[in-house]
Amino acid sequence: MSDTELAGRLRRTAEKNDDGVEFSPAAAPLAEKLLGAAQEILARYPAGRERSALLPLLHLVQTEDGFVTPAGVSFCAEILGINKAQVGAVATFYTMYKRRPTGDYLVSVCTNTLCNVLGGQEVYDQLTEHLGVGHNETTADGKITLEHAECLAACDYAPVVTVNYDFTVDQATPDSAVEMVDKLRNGEQPTPSRGARICSLKEMQFQLAGFADPREGAVGDGVAGAPTLRGVRLAQEHGIAVAGFNLDTPITTTKPAREEQPGKVATAVQAVKAAVGTVAEKAAEKAGQVGDRVNAGKKTEDPQIRTAELRNPTASEPAKPEANAGATTGVAGSAPAGDAKPAGDSPRTPDPTRGSEEEK
Repeated sequence: MSDTELAGRLRRTAEKNDDGVEFSPAAAPLAEKLLGAAQEILARYPAGRERSALLPLLHLVQTEDGFVTPAGVSFCAEILGINKAQVGAVATFYTMYKRRPTGDYLVSVCTNTLCNVLGGQEVYDQLTEHLGVGHNETTADGKITLEHAECLAACDYAPVVTVNYDFTVDQATPDSAVEMVDKLRNGEQPTPSRGARICSLKEMQFQLAGFADPREGAVGDGVAGAPTLRGVRLAQEHGIAVAGFNLDTPITTTKPAREEQPGKVATAVQAVKAAVGTVAEKAAEKAGQVGDRVNAGKKTEDPQIRTAELRNPTASEPAKPEANAGATTGVAGSAPAGDAKPAGDSPRTPDPTRGSEEEK
């Protein structure tokens, strides 16, 4: 499916599903092309949970320009009823959402630990020199965007190179990687090591948005590699099989009900509660024994308890301290003060170095 065919499919879907939703001038052009597909994405989520559709919607808007444009941000925000800052926060967090124009083919080279040790950095360096671009840069003909990836989850095939997120070159060498990108730039379709038939990045974004690849047999081009099948072959060689397994058994859509058993955390919490209860009971019992000894006039060896017994041998309520006499008399009991000073203040001592008010 070419980019033209993809655009036609999106346009037909939009015409069929148009429900008169109004969009801002910034989002309206995209809405004319993508509204139908966007509504199909929203329909996958329960009512009130449509906001979770933001991730596939961001892939959908990349089918138009190859990256998340300001118009794409507006479209996602308006169809989900959220603000553009919330959309931008997600679009800038994940590396699969591009914020600048990309080429027809995104070539990713793994340069993480294992791939790096086995030559991934040399592969990336050779592609950089051959294509004349660096990380997240696109060739002048608009064909190839190169990036180094932190991990492509294929350590058993290291070093690996993907094209539009499909595994294309396993156990790559600088020469094999250069040969692959030259074929792409010449319009050829190299056969991937394990991934599906190579398509454009815009077409891949349509699949990442949750729509099936319409190309006949495209997913069958790349075969499973030997490391992937190693476990299956060992099981076959040694006659190991799952008892009662039937390949034709349908997959259930809901999990069968099971008796709830307390987990490890719940069991630990119950044990702690029981221990706390035991300690509390022992403390209460000890407190009762102390009271009995005090009432019986018995002495104890505990210095703190003995001091408390000496201070209050009858274990009665301590006497309240006598009230402050000054507090009971209040302001009325205070002598009047002059010079506009509050009642209760002491008279001011004259300063012999300063004259009286009358002398002034």
